[in-house]
Amino acid sequence: MKADMKAIKNFLLNLQSRLCAALETEEISHQKFHEDAWSHEKMGSGLTRILQGETFEQAGVNFSHVIGEQLPQAATIQHPELIGAQFEALGVSSVIHPYNPFAPTAHLNVRYFQAKKLNGDIVWWFGGGYDLTPYYGFDEDCIHWHQTAKTACDTIHPDFYARFKKNADHYFYIKHRKECRGIGGLFFDDLNTMPFENCFSFLQAVGNSFIDAYSPIIVKRKSQAFTQKHRDFQCYRRGRYVEFNLVYDRGTLFGLQFGGRTESILMSLPPKVQWKYNWTPEKNSEEEKLTGYYLKPREWI
Repeated sequence: MKADMKAIKNFLLNLQSRLCAALETEEISHQKFHEDAWSHEKMGSGLTRILQGETFEQAGVNFSHVIGEQLPQAATIQHPELIGAQFEALGVSSVIHPYNPFAPTAHLNVRYFQAKKLNGDIVWWFGGGYDLTPYYGFDEDCIHWHQTAKTACDTIHPDFYARFKKNADHYFYIKHRKECRGIGGLFFDDLNTMPFENCFSFLQAVGNSFIDAYSPIIVKRKSQAFTQKHRDFQCYRRGRYVEFNLVYDRGTLFGLQFGGRTESILMSLPPKVQWKYNWTPEKNSEEEKLTGYYLKPREWI
């Protein structure tokens, strides 16, 4: 079946709108998303939506539809045969940084690529996933997160959750720190081994399940009492998020290499963050438990 670009675009725009509506429902300040539409005659267009409030210190939900004459290096690591190929890409990317240290940061990305080889053949694939980055962990949140991801995967293929959960554990790893970014979730790329409609159905299942995975956690944690110590630790741990996104994240690297819209690309970075030289948590503290227990790859379900 030929790729249905219109159907993909319609789904992604609808997903963006539904995710923004769900987040606005949980925003204590009743702030709404600011919309920033952009276009470039040679690179495509997009719609960036940003919310800054009391529940969400910063939440961004981006839609982009870009066209280029040459695939950036970040997109050809797995496809060396496509170096120099023309391409078209659509996607929705969201990064949510709550204010409350007990509410985790969450990330979603779902995307579609197609490229034209020098001989004129079209190659297409889907990619994406989501992951959760807590600062103070709760087993019940981790279990709910992964169970929702597994349920979404099981609607398409019984092996997908185990496969893409393992991918996430490997991908969301900060090599220079020798630690995971969070508790993982799902990560898939180069998905084109099934018929187009099956691959597209999986993309939809992942995108749709993100709201179900994240909203109940926010409802429980957004008003939990915290101290300045908790807030300081959250800002310190956010530094790891920044390090990963600027050093390893393929989406960030793709956007910067492509020459995309910098403000939209870097909306994933938290508004407040700090680094402390050679800092270590107190023994047997909740802060120590984050890296010693929660940020170790494990089977949550």
